[in-house]
This record gives sequence, C-alpha cells and structure tokens, in this order.
Amino acid sequence: MSGSAGTTASGETDKNLQKKLNRKVIALSVAAALGGFLFGFDSSVINGAVDAIKSDFGLEAVPLLSGFVVASALLGCAVGAYFAGRLADRMGRIPVMLIGASLFLISSIGSAAAFAVWDLVLWRVLGGLGIGIASVIAPAYIAEIAPKAVRGGLASLQQLAITLGIFAALLSDAILANAAGDANSPLWFGVDAWRWMFVVCAVPAIVYGLLALRLPESPRFLAGKGKKEEARTVLASVMPTTQVDDALQEIETSLREDKENARTASLRGKMFGLLPVVWVGILLSMFQQLVGINVIFYYSTSLWASVGFDTGNPGTSLTISVITSVVNVAVTFVAIFFVDKIGRRPLLLGGSIGMFVSLGVMALSFGQSQLVNGTPQLPGAWGPIALVAANLFVISFGATWGPLVWVLLGEIFPNRIRGKALGIAAAAQWLTNFAITETFPALSAFSLTFTYGMYAFFALVSFFFVFFAVPETKGRSLESMDGLKVDRGGRAAKAAALRAEASPS
Repeated sequence: MSGSAGTTASGETDKNLQKKLNRKVIALSVAAALGGFLFGFDSSVINGAVDAIKSDFGLEAVPLLSGFVVASALLGCAVGAYFAGRLADRMGRIPVMLIGASLFLISSIGSAAAFAVWDLVLWRVLGGLGIGIASVIAPAYIAEIAPKAVRGGLASLQQLAITLGIFAALLSDAILANAAGDANSPLWFGVDAWRWMFVVCAVPAIVYGLLALRLPESPRFLAGKGKKEEARTVLASVMPTTQVDDALQEIETSLREDKENARTASLRGKMFGLLPVVWVGILLSMFQQLVGINVIFYYSTSLWASVGFDTGNPGTSLTISVITSVVNVAVTFVAIFFVDKIGRRPLLLGGSIGMFVSLGVMALSFGQSQLVNGTPQLPGAWGPIALVAANLFVISFGATWGPLVWVLLGEIFPNRIRGKALGIAAAAQWLTNFAITETFPALSAFSLTFTYGMYAFFALVSFFFVFFAVPETKGRSLESMDGLKVDRGGRAAKAAALRAEASPS
C-alpha cells in the first residue's frame, strides 16, 4: 500500500516538475521570440507614416522611390539574416541578439530625426540589419533549446511575436495619427506624429535587449565550445534530469560528426549549384513573400483609403488595418496548437488553397473599381467583399505559411549546414520581400487586378511545391534531419508520430 502511495507521490512530483520545466521552456522561447515582435513592429510602423513621408519629402509623383523608402529596411534584413548564423556560431546566440537590439534602438531614433530621403533610408537599412538578425537567431535558438515534442509550437511563437509586433505598430500608428489629427500634423513638442511613430520603436528594442541579457546560452553552442558542464546546466533547466545525459550525448555526437564532416559542410550540390534541401529552404522563403502578404501590412492604410474606406475620416483606413492585424494575431494560435499534432505539410497545403481562393476574389473585386472624382472606388458590395477576402487571405496565411516557414527553416537543414543554409534562406526571404514591396506601388498604379492575380498564381504554385518537394519534420530531432525524404502518402508523418510517442523527450 505504501509502495503504491509512494509511486503516486513520485508520479505527482514528476508531473509537477514537468510542468515547471515546460513553463521555463515557454518563458525562454517567449523571450527569444520577442525579436520577432521587433521585426513585426519595425517593418510595419512605416504603414501609418508612408503617406506623410511621401508628402514631406515630395515623393507622390515617384512611386518607385516611395516604394524604395518602405522597402529599404528589407535590404538590411537580407544582409543581417545572411551573416546572423555565422556571427551566432562564432560569438554565441545571446551576444548577437544584443547586437540586433542595439541596431533596432539606433534605427528608431535616427528614423524619427530624418531630414531627407537618403537619411531616412540609411536608418531604415540599419534597422533592417537588426530585423534580419532577429529573424534568424530567434527560431534557431528556440529550436536548439526546446524539446522536440513541442518544438514546432514553440518555434511558432516567432510568428506570433511578429503578428503582435505588426498589431502593436499599427495600433500605435492609429493612436498617434488620431491624436494629432493625421500622421503629418504636429503632436508633442511640435513634432509630426509620423516621427513619434518611429520613436515608439525604441521601447520594444530596449525590452528585447534587457530580456536577452537574462537568457541562457544555447546548449548546442556551449557544447561546441567545450563548455560541457554549462551545457548540462542549461539542459537540466528545460528537461528532466533523467534525460539530460542522453540529450547532451546526442548533441556531442552530432558535433563530432559535424567536425568529421566539416569538409562536406558545403551548400554546393548538383541542383543548380546547391544541395536540394537548400533550394527547398530558399523556395519556402520566397513563396512566403511572393503571395504578397506584406503588401497588406506595409500599404494597407493607403490601399483601403484608395478604394473608398477613408470616407472623410483619416483614421478609418488605418483602423481597418489594425483590425486586419488583430485577425493575423488570432489565427497564429491555430498553427501553435496544431503544428505538432497535424504536422507541417498538411497545414501548408491547406494554407496554399485558402490563399489562392481569397487572392483570386481580391483580384476580381479590384477589377470592379471605378474612378469617382479621380479616385478609385469599389461600387456596391465589392468594397466589403474585398475587405472580407483580404482578411480570409490573412487567416489562410497567418495560420499556416506565416509561422510554419519559420518552423521549417529552424528544422529542415542538417546540423552541419544549418547556420549557413538558414542564413541564405532567410536572406532570400528578405530579398523577395523587398522585390514585392518595392514593386507594389508601380504595379498597383498599373492594375490591382493584375497585381493580386499574380499573387494568387504564386499561391497556387506554392501548393504544388509543398506537395512534391517539402518533407515532414514533425517529431524528428534536429540531429536526425539528414535522412529527410518527401513522402506524399503520409507514411513518413505516421512514422514520425510513432517515434515521437516512443521518445521520452
């Protein structure tokens, strides 16, 4: 009887310990993912300021230049993402997070004080370097510190943080613009509201830097630098002590193999000069942007105003943008809850279908626009239809492609090339984002129907890309990614689920 009670007590203790460890892992992942919040905030704060910037710097007649001002940060993102993995392997994950936070802080103050277009572009590019760094380091850090059974959900926190950053940026833009009357009117101390929008960016930058100082270093980085006991201590803080030795041994074995295979740790392959898995990562990143999602968050205020949602109130279209960002935040929880249950591939395939249909409806809606006093308007029910379709597009993206691409980029590459490959894939994502953002003003002036039809086409192609080329990573440890294969019949997913159930971690 006492033995039975002892077992129950022990079981209860183990259960409580596991809950405590889970809370610790979640807390670390949330802190790391705050870099995504800065990413979303800094990249979307331009939404509420873009019209005022065009007016102040005389960019109304030069759509490509105004597009470049919005997109310039993305060039910095590409550079920051490309070098982030290399810096993190040399300096550690935490120091690189601090560099990113510092760049965010400097950029926010510089952008607010900009006195010319070239000046503003310079500060935006500098902030982009910080965004690029955060976009690579956060998912890599979370993937390295989280147990594999919950890794997908925790890695999805990166996208949740991005969506929260987008929401916070648009909300603060709306509050500041409404308080001043519009973004180009003076607010406090005679400074225009659009400049205060950039000043607000300094707050999350400081918070991110302070939290990064409290994070433990990645156990994989510590083990790779010969700091075995420090790595053991970090592992013991996120998993039961009975699993620490096995986890550390798996990391050390992987590191030894990486060292022995250093000469083969090249991205070069027979498929257009790169390994197939590297192309999978690059194309995942590109398709995430080619569907035009960031057009909604960078230009939505101008877009909705141009089709009749700015009826006498300058805050109307900005408020619609805030509502859309709330939808984006809410649906990210779908991915967090289901990514480790359903798997990555099924969610991506469903997302591609949803994006294709909703973008097609948007293209059709904007095809009905009419010029009224020189301004395009959507007649009758077409305005609400376009608005609903835009939000369905955001739902389809936010529940699938938004978070899951970051999850896959943190998982899909073999250990020996993960840092380099992740940097290249993330750089490809930012360059594609730049191309879409830069070209949208000119394309929208030409034809919104053509523009959204093009995005719908890319959404359709993304379905076939995932079906034929993207493997399932659910339930696999990072050390076992070398043997990934695409299985369109679902057998790999079932096998992975069985392995996950059998594994103690």
